[in-house]
Amino acid sequence: MDVSLSGIRGIGPARLKAFHEAGIDSVRDLVMFLPKDYRDLSAFTPLSEIKPGETVSVKVRVAGEPSQRRARKLVITKVYVTDDTQTLPVVWYNQPWLKEQLTRGREMMLCGRCEARGGTIQISSPTIEQEEGLLPVYRSIPGVPAKAMRGCVEAALKICEGQWPDELPEDLRRRHGLCERNFAMRNAHFPASREALETARRRIAFEELLLYQVAISLRRGRGEPGVRMEFADDAPEKFWAGMPFSPTGAQRRVLQEVARDLRGGEAMARMVQGDVGSGKTAVAFGAIYLAHASGYQAALMAPTEVLARQHYAGAKALLEPLGMRVGLLTGSLTPKQHRLAHEAIASGEWDVVIGTHALITEGVEYHRLGLAVTDEQHRFGVSQRTRLGQKGDAPNVLVMSATPIPRTLSLILYGDLDISIIDELPPGRKGVRTRIVPEDKRRDMYGFLRSEVKKGRQIYVVCPLVEESEAVDALPAEQVYENLRNRDLSDLRIELVHGRMKAADKDAVLEKFHRGEADVLVSTTVIEVGVNVPNASVMVIENAERFGLAQLHQLRGRVGRGTDEAWCFLMAEPNERLRFLASTTDGFKIAQRDMELRGPGDLFGTRQSGNIVCGVGTLAGDAQLLKTVHDEARSLLAHPESDEAQSVIRLAEAAYLKKFREAAVN
Repeated sequence: MDVSLSGIRGIGPARLKAFHEAGIDSVRDLVMFLPKDYRDLSAFTPLSEIKPGETVSVKVRVAGEPSQRRARKLVITKVYVTDDTQTLPVVWYNQPWLKEQLTRGREMMLCGRCEARGGTIQISSPTIEQEEGLLPVYRSIPGVPAKAMRGCVEAALKICEGQWPDELPEDLRRRHGLCERNFAMRNAHFPASREALETARRRIAFEELLLYQVAISLRRGRGEPGVRMEFADDAPEKFWAGMPFSPTGAQRRVLQEVARDLRGGEAMARMVQGDVGSGKTAVAFGAIYLAHASGYQAALMAPTEVLARQHYAGAKALLEPLGMRVGLLTGSLTPKQHRLAHEAIASGEWDVVIGTHALITEGVEYHRLGLAVTDEQHRFGVSQRTRLGQKGDAPNVLVMSATPIPRTLSLILYGDLDISIIDELPPGRKGVRTRIVPEDKRRDMYGFLRSEVKKGRQIYVVCPLVEESEAVDALPAEQVYENLRNRDLSDLRIELVHGRMKAADKDAVLEKFHRGEADVLVSTTVIEVGVNVPNASVMVIENAERFGLAQLHQLRGRVGRGTDEAWCFLMAEPNERLRFLASTTDGFKIAQRDMELRGPGDLFGTRQSGNIVCGVGTLAGDAQLLKTVHDEARSLLAHPESDEAQSVIRLAEAAYLKKFREAAVN
């Protein structure tokens, strides 16, 4: 199975290079490249029943002559189709050759997304399918079309047929009703039925998650003694007494949990989860205070320079009055500032250093680092967290996450961390009022935005794309920016920021908005974290149906940080998901629902696990399976001397410990 892909028909030099760049170098790698989704071409939706925001499979025939027009960089091909229940338009972008294939009366199976456009529903950029049944959909690899990808995987499966050794202990498989591995691999790609698919996915997910959980527990169990801190019993309360606000009960409880860890013999490895605005940073500052009281340095790493500078300003305001010297280290400092910062860190002149990835670069030497804090954990992979933790002599590690995570999933993804949850908001903090705004109400919304700006407030407008896409029918940030600046809100000060900009340019725009020198900030999800503008009272999210619930909630949390009433407008046709979001501000409820609807792979992306766990993406929100895997791992490790446990431990070490070591040095 570890043979080259070059022996597969259809994989020439160009395609071989494309696979290599995607990390696929052998037949085994290709078979392990599991589908991200499936198209169900066994059950078709009548055109009369489709709704905006849904991805549907339909069986139709061409009802008229196709048309073609140009719009900016796009060639738009349009044709009407029917299935006798309804006649609707279908559009494709930058696929001009399709016009010749869309002959009147042709019968087709289409799979695509439904959009509301100009008061009618259309199917946008659907694929034209040839086979019925459950068809795999793979993560896109540039240079490998979807149809070619399916053919390559099928050829690889034939080479591997019957060759997958089933290394999981047989008793364990029987205990949990897990299918045989060869059956699982075949049906994970080309399922014989929906039942076969679920059986295959459950087997693969169970095995990967079990081995990951065992490996991460072994890794933690082998941890060396950490920095043990000594401070007075009343130190946490002294910290709170020095703050200009009263902590919530949840903040007091979590800081006490941190204090117990810091006084223990093992290095702390704790995650603090809390919804937007719950006061995680204050708890982190409390931990930093305890480290200082014990004679140790602390470092706080943020994912963006803007967020690092905000933390720096907050630390100077809150920690310097308590006798701490606070410093800043980011990539944009001048060479002289860098040299002076490095000297201040190495000499111990700075008690607390706050910064970006610059904190973990090779040249940074700490005087007596006892506590490493990372903010916005979901923006860092395992390797970055590990590298910060390696500075100094096994310092205590505290990570913060504003991404609400269902507790069962936290146990799997962060098995090497203890978890504290701040489940209480400070008194007086107003929730964000959320409304779904269909296209025909856009003008009314613009009037409301003007009235908010007249009151001195600011507005975010978030888009799913930077620029026009041939594959996605959604409003891009560049177009929205031009429309607002030249037409819809031309009397206001409009700025644009997105991830393709140079870091310095991006930070300059964000800082300008933070200073109140812009009324409206048009952005992609680059503002999802790292921007705290209390004066911003409105969040507008274009094409809201294209975002997951957890991400919408994260974006919504950018407003409502001051005392003014805050609003979030979801630009989309109403659907069940968006109505649920509008009905609650509880981030943990939203995260659980998002996992149930989309699966945890979409909820987190790859950064959370440092690209280590794949199986989590195949769970389809099965919280019970997560708990079953967690309990099984604990049961095995409670009796590590048993043959069954030894077998699983060997598999876990082979599968993951090498990856952990690589993560620590990369």
